[in-house]
Amino acid sequence: MSGKKCFSYLLLILHFLTIVATNSSDVLYEIYPFIRVYKDGRVERLIGTEVVPASVDPTTGVRSKDVISPEHPLPIGYQDSWHALKWVVSHSEGNGNETWLKKYADFMHVYLGGDSAGGNIAHNTVIRAGLDHEMDHRAVIDGMFLNCPHFWGKTPIGNEARNPERKALMESIWIHAYPNSTGFDDPLLNPAMDPNLSKLRCKRVLVYVAEKDILRDRGWYYEKALRKSKWDGVVKVVEVKGEDHDFNVISPNSTKAKIVLRQLASFLNQGKMLHSFAGHLTAVPSN
Repeated sequence: MSGKKCFSYLLLILHFLTIVATNSSDVLYEIYPFIRVYKDGRVERLIGTEVVPASVDPTTGVRSKDVISPEHPLPIGYQDSWHALKWVVSHSEGNGNETWLKKYADFMHVYLGGDSAGGNIAHNTVIRAGLDHEMDHRAVIDGMFLNCPHFWGKTPIGNEARNPERKALMESIWIHAYPNSTGFDDPLLNPAMDPNLSKLRCKRVLVYVAEKDILRDRGWYYEKALRKSKWDGVVKVVEVKGEDHDFNVISPNSTKAKIVLRQLASFLNQGKMLHSFAGHLTAVPSN
C-alpha cells in the first residue's frame, strides 16, 4: 500500500472518530453554572465537585458519616430522604444495626433542615411524617430549619418577574430535576398548593432568606402559607441583608454565616426549654 493511500485511510479513520466523538458529546441540556448533561447520558458537574471524606471534626468532636444514594430524577430524592428518616427513627425502639444511633440519638428531639433544594426536601419529608401515623410513638420532630429554601410557583411573586434570567434558571432546574412533575405549582415545589400543609409534623420552623436571592420572596410566602393553613406551630423568617443565595454555605467563615450558625444553635437548644421561640432571634446585621 502506497504512502498516499495509507494517509487517505488515516484521514478517513480520524474523520470517523471525530464524528463519533462529536455525536457522543452533544449537549442535551445545561443548567449553568451547575451541570451539563450529554445525549450519551454523561453528566458533567461544573461546580461543587470537591469531596470531604467523613471524619471527626477536631473542634467539636462531631463525627460525620456518608450514606450514598444513586443519581436519579425526582421524586427519588424525596423517597430516599423519607426512607432515611424512617431508618433513623427505627432505632428508637432498640432495633437497627447502627450502634451510634441507639446509644446517642435523642429521638424525642429530632430536627430536619437543609439548604436550597435541601430545604425543599426537608419540608416535604416533615409533611410526609405528618401523614404517617406509624411514626407517632417513635420520635418527636421538634423543629425544622430551612436556609434559602427552593420553593417556586407558576405565578411570579415579589422580585421574580423582574429578573427573567434567574427566573428561567429556577424553572429550568425544576423541569430537568423532575420531568414528570405537575408543573411549577406542584405541591412539592409550591407548598401553598399542598392540601396537607397544615399536617407539617413539627411545632417550630426557622427560615433564613437572603435579600438578593430570587428565592427570597418564596421564603416569606412560605411563612404566610403556613399561617393560612391553620398549622399549629410557630414560624419565623430571618432576612439577611446584602446577601445572595446560600451565602453562608458559600462563605461559611464570614461574619454573617457565623451569626446564622449561632442562631441555629440557639434554635436547636430552645427545643428542650421552650415551646415557642418567637422573638428570640433577631435579624442578621447588614455589615
